[in-house]
This record gives sequence, C-alpha cells and structure tokens, in this order.
Amino acid sequence: MLTDRQRVEAAELLRSAEHGVTPIAPLTEAFPGIDTEDAYEIQLVNIRHRLAAGAEVRGHKVGLSSPVMQRMMGVDEPDYGHLLHDMELRSDVPVTAARYCRPRVEVEVGFVLGDDLPGEGCTPADVLAATERVVPALELIDSRIRDWRITIADTIADNASSAGYVIGEGRDPRELDLKAIDARLTSGGELLAEGRSDAVLGDPAVSVAWLARTVARFGVPLRKGHVVLPGSCTRAVDVAAGATFTAGFSGLGSVSLSFI
Repeated sequence: MLTDRQRVEAAELLRSAEHGVTPIAPLTEAFPGIDTEDAYEIQLVNIRHRLAAGAEVRGHKVGLSSPVMQRMMGVDEPDYGHLLHDMELRSDVPVTAARYCRPRVEVEVGFVLGDDLPGEGCTPADVLAATERVVPALELIDSRIRDWRITIADTIADNASSAGYVIGEGRDPRELDLKAIDARLTSGGELLAEGRSDAVLGDPAVSVAWLARTVARFGVPLRKGHVVLPGSCTRAVDVAAGATFTAGFSGLGSVSLSFI
C-alpha cells in the first residue's frame, strides 16, 4: 500500500500525462507496492481536482466487464471510472484525435437513469425499474500509460482508461431483451467488430447493479440523470484521424463519432 504522498504523486503524473498528451511508464513500475485500493484513491485525487476546477459528474463507466478481459488482467470483478461533463462528445462535432495519447473506441449499451439507484443490495431488477432509457453508445477510451501496458492498478488509477463518450436517443429497457442486442462497429462501410450485449457479465443490467453496490461503499450514489456505461460488447478499436465510427444495435438504433 502507498502513502498518501505517493498517491498524490501518482495522480500528478497521470494528470501531467493527460494534459501534455505524453504517456508515462506504468505506475506499477514507479510504485511497486500499488494495489487496487491505492489505485481508486489515486483516481479520486484527480476527480476531486477536476471537480474543484468546475467539472461535474455526469455518470460512471464500468470496465473489465467481460470474462476475457478479467482473465487477461488477472481479476475476478470489473472496475469503474467517472464520466464528467467535459467528457461528453457529440455525433455532429468531430473529435480531434491528437488531444489523446492512444485513443480507441468501444461499443456499449448505455443506461440513462430516470431515478436514483439503491446502493447496497442493488439488483438488476432495481436497475430496470430506475432506467429511463437504454441508449446506443460509443466510449472513447485512452491510456495515459505508454503503449497500453496496463495492469489493473494502472487502469483504475487512470479513471478506468476513460476519455469521452457519445450516446444516442435509445428506448425504454422494458421494450428490449437486454441480453440479446446485437452490436456492430463499422467505419467507411467496413465491419470492424461485432458482439452481443450478453458479453457484458451476461446482462448489462448486472454490470450496472454491480457498479451501484460497489460505489456505495465509497459513499457515491448513482443519481437520476446519470449515464452509466456498463462495458463493451466488442473489442476496442484504435482511432485514426479522418475516420468516422458507427455503432449499430439491433432494436436500439445507432450512434456515430468522427475524428479529425
């Protein structure tokens, strides 16, 4: 476990890497004793810094929600990060790829909450009852760690490698089978990745319930109006300037994101 001073130092390294678009070596090399508790505290140091500068929490994202990714990272549960207002992207406004270190996009079935979620004991049924709509979503992920050489502690500390997101209109979740939504990512007419919503812990609502229970331990509520990204249905795809990516979902619609 790290000291408070080391946690602040690690947070400053990540913050400088993001602002300077200059990735750093894995934190696990600079701070060999770092664990997941340290990593969440480092994440919170930087979130508090951004909130103090005027940022607002608009939701949360879940990472490592597929068994394949959990095995790769050597963990048995997902991780999470914060979505802030300055991370909101729009389909009609191109994103400057050079703002990011090594960006990628992921395809997700997002949740927009119509009511607060319970914390301890939250169930998938609670999630469905509180969800105003599920939405087509693309998450822009980025790593401030050089060459994506991340461990679980690195990605958690780095706000779960989150950088931005865009969502579409969506539908009432009760109108869909949330475990059977087919997802396709295309660019320039080429199919880049495909998957299904049950790749996310068998049911993306399970991922949202896990998040509500987990953040409640830190006194963090999931509020009405929050966006929750439960994890990717497909593999992540590298971003290139000049590309437009479209995520299409059966029964749910589509959403796009362009880069310059």
